[in-house]
Amino acid sequence: MKKTRINIIGNFCIAASLSFFIFLFYPVLAIYLFPTPVPESPSKGIELWIPKIHAVGTVVANVDPWNRTEYEQALKHGIAAAKGFALPGEKGPIYLFAHSSGLPWEITRYNTVFLRLGELKKHDQIIMWRDGRKYDYKVIDIKEVIPTQVEEVTKVKQDILIIQTCTPIGTDWKRLLVFAKENK
Repeated sequence: MKKTRINIIGNFCIAASLSFFIFLFYPVLAIYLFPTPVPESPSKGIELWIPKIHAVGTVVANVDPWNRTEYEQALKHGIAAAKGFALPGEKGPIYLFAHSSGLPWEITRYNTVFLRLGELKKHDQIIMWRDGRKYDYKVIDIKEVIPTQVEEVTKVKQDILIIQTCTPIGTDWKRLLVFAKENK
């Protein structure tokens, strides 16, 4: 009788732990197990798709990258496009940023959109849509910088796509910058 009760309690604890683990990490596991299908071209708004890493996200335009409250709110809904930079189809650099991870209880498909960004290599494809028009980019450079090296983004003047996330995953120690040029 006593041994049976201990077995039941032990099995319950194992099941509860496993359930909690799945609840916490399902969004991250889902990225690998159930990749997001190729999105269709949206008739309105801006979308980003990186085929190699199955990253898909809505782009929130005109987000102040220096205002933490503003960009944290935007990142709950997708990828932030920095205010003062171009958007697809416009002249000048496009600067996008998003999370690669988040707190376990806050992980969603939005704050892990760039979880696998570090897997990109030169010549990988990045696709953006803006108001139904497709823009095709190819990765030309990848850099890791410290957070204070903002000139890596602000000094860029040519028409280029810059994507940023924090690295290593789960930290904000460095920034991973991916630079891509539009295929015309």
